[in-house]
Amino acid sequence: MIPEAIKVKKSSRCVALTYAGVEYQLSFEMLRVLSPSAEVRGHGVGNEVLQFGKKDVGLLSMEPAGNYALKLNFDDGHDSGLYDWKYLYHLCLNQDALWQDYLDRLEAAGKSRESSQINFKAL
Repeated sequence: MIPEAIKVKKSSRCVALTYAGVEYQLSFEMLRVLSPSAEVRGHGVGNEVLQFGKKDVGLLSMEPAGNYALKLNFDDGHDSGLYDWKYLYHLCLNQDALWQDYLDRLEAAGKSRESSQINFKAL
């Protein structure tokens, strides 16, 4: 299902996708940790790589990949994986359950959403 509208909302740190007049908001963090890339999903069942420390990840750019997907470029260097329309719609419809599963896996692994990097801000 192709979204009717796609907006990057930098202030709320999310991508808004509209389907049948309903807007869904997917956080940059969620899009990053649930990336469809091999780096995250692995090469087969059981080879997934748990992403952590991505709470403050930013989205640098978003570009179409043909007529079937989006390519997202994150500020942590991650830029692989194509978010096809079917996968994005799946994330929108199932985001609460997918997010809770992610949080449960983080807790079980003793990992955190918090970044271990020091963030410097200009004064």
